[in-house]
Amino acid sequence: MTTGDDVQLVTFKVAGQDLAFNIFQVERILRYEAPVPLPKAPDFLEGVLRYQGAAVPLVDLRKRLSVPAPLREETRTVILEWEGGKLGVIVDAVTEVLHVAAPEITSPPTIVKGLAAEYITGLVVKDGRTIIVLNTARLLTSQEKLALETAVREPAKA
Repeated sequence: MTTGDDVQLVTFKVAGQDLAFNIFQVERILRYEAPVPLPKAPDFLEGVLRYQGAAVPLVDLRKRLSVPAPLREETRTVILEWEGGKLGVIVDAVTEVLHVAAPEITSPPTIVKGLAAEYITGLVVKDGRTIIVLNTARLLTSQEKLALETAVREPAKA
């Protein structure tokens, strides 16, 4: 039996680091498929993916976090509910769905400052692993969101 205080996290790896999204923000997990590249797209934006008849922007989380981004058999695209639309995020591998009690998610330590802190909702230490829970709403800065919208809109006009 679960209580209202349980949180389900979809955990995944990026460059060996355990990360997670809240399951409510995850719509689907797909095998990686090369997106259609967009001209003049910002460098973290891989392109767009056709998903359910719409073009979904695809962000490589590995590039976003400035880590190497090799494609492997396990590479996955996580489709997120994002700002009333959808956003695809490329990760190295999706590992599991983890149930945690809300109090187990702690605030990031004050030492985590700057850019990274903005992405982080909290930390979970489970079975000796530290899992960083990402804030999907903050994956992109407002300027990046604008660049993404512009890049996605431009080809539609062409």
